[in-house]
Parts: sequence; structure tokens; C-alpha cells
Amino acid sequence: MSKTAIIYWSSTGNTEAMANAIKEGAASADLFSVSDISADAAAEYDNLILGCPAMGSEQLEESEFEPFFEELKSKLSGKNVALFGSYDWGDGEWMRTWADAVKATGANLVGDEGLIANNAPDDAALAACKELGAKTAAL
Repeated sequence: MSKTAIIYWSSTGNTEAMANAIKEGAASADLFSVSDISADAAAEYDNLILGCPAMGSEQLEESEFEPFFEELKSKLSGKNVALFGSYDWGDGEWMRTWADAVKATGANLVGDEGLIANNAPDDAALAACKELGAKTAAL
């Protein structure tokens, strides 16, 4: 049986709400705030569901999440990785850039790109989060 971790960073609570809905769909997954897990510990999981909102000019959060992801990248080859996050402006460029970075590691990106929600996730976005969790945990 594969092990799944949901690892996220949230400032306003929107990405955290998405993470909790993903956890509902992936009942056996472990849920972590990025500050509570190291890249080495994350690499022990078969499936990783990573969440970070768009920050600044559509980029990953720079003080905690981006350094964590940079350290994790070399450990992603062959793993199943799903991405999610919320945004308030732009068109989702940060998620496309992040998805491309994951694909470049040799990881299997779950879905064609990451799951995004504009501001607070609505009912449809929360349902999509639950689906993403279930789909990824079943791999």
C-alpha cells in the first residue's frame, strides 16, 4: 500500500481549506503544514500532494514553501505528485510554472496541471479537492 502526504502552506486559510478537503478524499493520507515536515521525511512518501498559494508576482511562498520545494525537487523522480493552491490575481501562471518544475524532476504529475481556486474555495473547488485526494491516494 502506498503512503500519501499532503503538505501545504497557507496564509489566509484558503489553501488550508483546500488541504483539509483533500484529506477528506484521501482518508489515509498524512496532513502536514510545510513547517512541520522536512524534505527528507516527505521523500519517504510514495504520493505527495503539495499546496501553496500564489504569492507576489505569481510565485511560491518564499520563506518556507519555496525552500522546502527546492530541497525536495531532487527526491521527486518516480513519485506521484499532485499540486494545489489558491490565488487572488493573475491567471494561474504560478501553478503552470510549478507543474513544469515537477514534471522536469521525472515525477508523475497527477492530472495535467495543478488544482487552483480563486480566493476561498467554493463548493465545486472543494469537491475537486476531495477527488484529487482520493485519486492520488489510490495510486
